[in-house]
Amino acid sequence: MNFDLPDDHELIRRTVRDFAEQEVAPVAEELDRTKAFPYAIVKQLGELGLMGIPFPEEYGGAGADSLAYALAVEELTRVDSSVAITLCAHTSLGTQPIYLFGTEEQKREWLPKLTAGEILGAFGLTEPEAGSDAGNVRTRASLGEDGWTINGTKQFITNAGTDISGVVCITARTGEDEISNLIVPNGTPGYEQGEPYRKMGWNASDTRPLTFEDCVVPEENLLGPRGGGFKQFLHVLDIGRIGVAAMGVGLAQGALDQALAYAKERRAFGKPISKYQAIQGKLADMATEIEAARFLVYKAAWLKDQGRNFTLTAAQAKLKTGRLAVRCAEEAVQIHGGYGYIEEYPVCRMYRDAKILTIGEGTDEVQQMVIARALGA
Repeated sequence: MNFDLPDDHELIRRTVRDFAEQEVAPVAEELDRTKAFPYAIVKQLGELGLMGIPFPEEYGGAGADSLAYALAVEELTRVDSSVAITLCAHTSLGTQPIYLFGTEEQKREWLPKLTAGEILGAFGLTEPEAGSDAGNVRTRASLGEDGWTINGTKQFITNAGTDISGVVCITARTGEDEISNLIVPNGTPGYEQGEPYRKMGWNASDTRPLTFEDCVVPEENLLGPRGGGFKQFLHVLDIGRIGVAAMGVGLAQGALDQALAYAKERRAFGKPISKYQAIQGKLADMATEIEAARFLVYKAAWLKDQGRNFTLTAAQAKLKTGRLAVRCAEEAVQIHGGYGYIEEYPVCRMYRDAKILTIGEGTDEVQQMVIARALGA
């Protein structure tokens, strides 16, 4: 068993790490403070081919695999979560449904612009009464002579309301016991994006509610077979959990990086605090758990790339890394002492950003349910 990354994957890791440190790190605090969407950074990500990592070259993608994608997400989150979730939601949630379930015409129309980062994709699943209970969709779409007429609301949707947002794939009830997915382009009459939420973290990412009021899209905007929406979004969520799990590892590693650097510089009682066993114990535990969690994420990505069932491992990785990110961010703040509570220090932002990783893409409780079912419990 070889635990070394292949050369092409190591190249992606180094490329994204250099980009994150040189381009993202200098502006991350300002973007978070001003709640400004990182348009310039997204443009650069597109130019580097990172907005379409796991998609075939024939559709404008990089032709890489899920492991390469996880590595890129990890390295971005190591520096800033808002940039990482923008790429993550765009790739796993906004673009994947069209690639996986779209017709050839739909793929040709949307994928080249999405994979190039010219437009952002979003995924509209969550509703006021359909979060963890994702099948409880209330948005409705009825088929008539003009196409599908959509009425309903979505909430907590990422990437739908920026100046470069291009399309959202939504779930809608197309029959009494039937859920389907539909492609809704931005600018379609009757489709409106609400004001962005005031969030605890991910301040430089775009998250807002969506409303559909007699919104009409062509019949051919149906994504995959009618009534196949439930199975489709469960598969999309499985894929998305690999990305969010990679975010958990990245944030935990970033918190450790910051804590270690600070502990070496901060002196107390005549020597750096890194020389005290109390601090060493925290750092050692963080490093050990991060390494274990990282391989769990990589295994989930590897299983997907091998065409094997990855539902269980993705849920385990997401559960483990979300909790780990929260714990590592908290320990990093503790090691920083009072400075950890000051916004100028990255660990303060990391602490705020970490908690959502135990909620988004399926709460910890949902992951436990998925894992227990997979075990046969």
